Amino acid sequence: MTGPQSSATTPFYGSDFDALAAFDPEISGVLLSELERIRGGLQLIASENMSSPEVLTALGSTLSNKYAEGYPGRRYYGGCAEVDKAEQLAIERCTSLFGADHANVQPHSGASANQAVYGAFLQPGEKILAMSLPHGGHLTHGTKVSFSGKWFDAVHYGVDKQTEDIDYDQVAALAREHRPKVICAGGSAIPRLIDFEFFRNLADEVGAVFWVDAAHFIGLVAGKAIPSPVPYADVVTFTTHKVLRGPRSGALVCKAEHAAALDKAVFPMMQGGPQMHTIAAKAVNFKECATPEYAQYTQAVVANAARLAEKLGEHGIRPTTGGTDTHLSLHDLQGVGVTGKDAEARADAAGIVLNKNAIPFDPQKPGIASGIRVGTPCVTTQGMGLEQMDTIAELIATAVVKGDADPENAVSREVRGAVTELVTRFPAYPRA
Repeated sequence: MTGPQSSATTPFYGSDFDALAAFDPEISGVLLSELERIRGGLQLIASENMSSPEVLTALGSTLSNKYAEGYPGRRYYGGCAEVDKAEQLAIERCTSLFGADHANVQPHSGASANQAVYGAFLQPGEKILAMSLPHGGHLTHGTKVSFSGKWFDAVHYGVDKQTEDIDYDQVAALAREHRPKVICAGGSAIPRLIDFEFFRNLADEVGAVFWVDAAHFIGLVAGKAIPSPVPYADVVTFTTHKVLRGPRSGALVCKAEHAAALDKAVFPMMQGGPQMHTIAAKAVNFKECATPEYAQYTQAVVANAARLAEKLGEHGIRPTTGGTDTHLSLHDLQGVGVTGKDAEARADAAGIVLNKNAIPFDPQKPGIASGIRVGTPCVTTQGMGLEQMDTIAELIATAVVKGDADPENAVSREVRGAVTELVTRFPAYPRA
């Protein structure tokens, strides 16, 4: 699988990079330093990926200049004929990719798309049933620090203590007791597949709208590596980065009967003018995701994640739920006596980027955590496979268990040297 390509010095900041470097060496230096950071380490953050130069070219285009409140053919500004074409292409490609009735490609982020769901289906104070954040949910699913928890009455389900997977009996009991207006499935640290048919049937039983927040796994759906929620859900929101490998933004797809309400919730209720350069980049991304090469990529992401989870488990870093069906795995560090905070710092010192993460029923505070979350989108984009997952698991285990947060520690230097050798063979944005 060939990943993003780049030129020898600067990748895809446009033909005017030299002019930027001359005018603002500080910012141009940050761009180059970030490129070298990506190239120099293992990127295992489950919510990150490496967009193609084609996507980034659209993102850095003159479409950024255009103000285009409204929708194609129904703008509040003149001069929108060309950006209308870009948005219509993005809509058509998105609906085709996911087999959806309708798409809105204007949300600025996944959180913005989620906010539109609240705006379309709920009044302040009404109930939503969603997964709790400590068990794998998301901030925008009713946590008290989010608008969703401040403005709406959130009831939360969690995971079964034995399986560490969604407690479907609890979901059903809470839905029948509270009769929520909206039921949400999805989150940010769920390794296993979700039973969308169960949620659909339950939503019908209690008269709720069924919403899937597919931000983390939508790319796997696009590549047909896992089952799609689209046939079951009233609305599916998602980000366009992560496995999808597009620009950092959001979108939603929905059933035709909800199209008008959701469009009005995105604009004018929640957002003003759309980012037309980002919408053009989404259109490019959706075209990429419709290719056989992308489907092969998503299959490899899943296979790599399963292998990495298995091998980390063999090193004593236990995967919750016993493994993963998706692009990410969540690992319990209690067996090796390391906190998530310390593990993140030790890995970072050795050139491995991952994140601390709470595990279900975590005894630690969220800022410390007892777990780590690892994902395979980036390393798979770089062309790594099962053999490399074995190596990565060993490097993570060595850094986390034997190393410390000092980059000059002997273990840190040893692991970082092995990381350098690996990413040299499988470079990010390889030089042409």
